[in-house]
Amino acid sequence: MVSRTATERGSTIPVIALTGHLGAGKTTLLNHVLRTPHARIGVVINDFGEINVDAGLISGQIDEPASIAGGCICCLPDDGQLDTALARLADPKLRLDAIIVEASGLADPAALARIIGFSEIVGIRDGGVVDVVDAVQHFDTVDNGGVAPARYGAATLVVVNKLDQIQDADRDAMLRRVEARVRERNSRAHIIGAVNGQIDPALLYDVAAATDEAGQLSFREAMFDEPAEHAHVHAESVTVTADGAVDPERLMELLEFPPAGVYRMKGRVSVRHRGGVHGFVVNVVGPAVHIARGAPSSGSKSHLVAIGTHFDTAAARTRIAEALQPADGSPSATTQRRWQRYLTRP
Repeated sequence: MVSRTATERGSTIPVIALTGHLGAGKTTLLNHVLRTPHARIGVVINDFGEINVDAGLISGQIDEPASIAGGCICCLPDDGQLDTALARLADPKLRLDAIIVEASGLADPAALARIIGFSEIVGIRDGGVVDVVDAVQHFDTVDNGGVAPARYGAATLVVVNKLDQIQDADRDAMLRRVEARVRERNSRAHIIGAVNGQIDPALLYDVAAATDEAGQLSFREAMFDEPAEHAHVHAESVTVTADGAVDPERLMELLEFPPAGVYRMKGRVSVRHRGGVHGFVVNVVGPAVHIARGAPSSGSKSHLVAIGTHFDTAAARTRIAEALQPADGSPSATTQRRWQRYLTRP
C-alpha cells in the first residue's frame, strides 16, 4: 500500500513532539509506533546523549531521517536547523504520514511546542506534544511536589510508561495521581498508561487498516498480539457523515471542545463561508484546531472521525451528528471572522 501525498489527501503532515525526562521511555515508544504497518514516518532526533532508534527501522520505515546536533532542540540558536529538517521531511515526494521530533530528556516541551507551532514550513501542522512519564521515578525526579511542573501545560498526550514495574494494585492510583497533577496546569491533556511504550499509533497519526487473508491475523492484530496483562490501550473511533453545508459556528464549538475522551478529530466538511459552499479539511489534536481549504465534497457531504480512548462512543456520535446538521442560513460576519482565525494560509 502506498501513502498519498499531503496534497492528494487534502491535508498536511502532523509534526508530533515526543518529550519526556531522561529514561522515561521516549525512544522505546518511538520504536514501537514506527513498526506500524504501511506507515511512512519521518523522524527528527536530537543528538544530545544516546539515541537508540532501531537501525532496521531507520533503514526501513523511516524516510529521510534528519538529526540535529548541538544540544536540546528548544535551546538551539535561531539558525533554522529544525525548520531545515522539517522542510526536508515535508517534501511531498516522501509521502509521509507523520513527522516525529524526539527531543532530548532535557528539552522544555513548551518551548519545543512553540517552535513547531510557529513554524512557517508549508505542508506541516502541529500534531501535539506526547510527554512520556516514568511511573516508577516520576515523582522522585520530575515532579517533587509543590507547584506542578510547567511541562504539564504543554502536553496534549501524557503516557504514563513502565506500569509493569509497579504493583498491579497501585497502577490505577498512579494514573490518578499523575492526572491530578497534570490537571493543575492542563484541563485538556489526554492521559493513558503504557508498558514498554506500547501505545496505539492511531492516537498519533492515521493508520492504514491492513488486513490479510481470511483466517489470518491482520498486520495490526499480529503487531499487537501481546499477553493480556501487557496489552496497551487501543484507540476507539467514531465516524459520522452528513449531507448539506454545515453551520460553521456549531462545528467550531465541537472542534474547540470535543467529546470527553476524544484525543483527535479529522475529516472533510462542506461549510457555508463567504457567500458560498466551500470544502475544508479539519484536524484537531487536543486544543489545537487546524482548518485548511480542500476540494468540495461530492454533493456537499461532510464527514468527521473522532479518535480517543475510553469514551462514550454513542454520546460522541450524537454530538458530532448535531454539529454536522445543515446550516439554517448564511453565517454571520462574526462567525465568518471566527472561522477565518483557524484557517491556514494557502
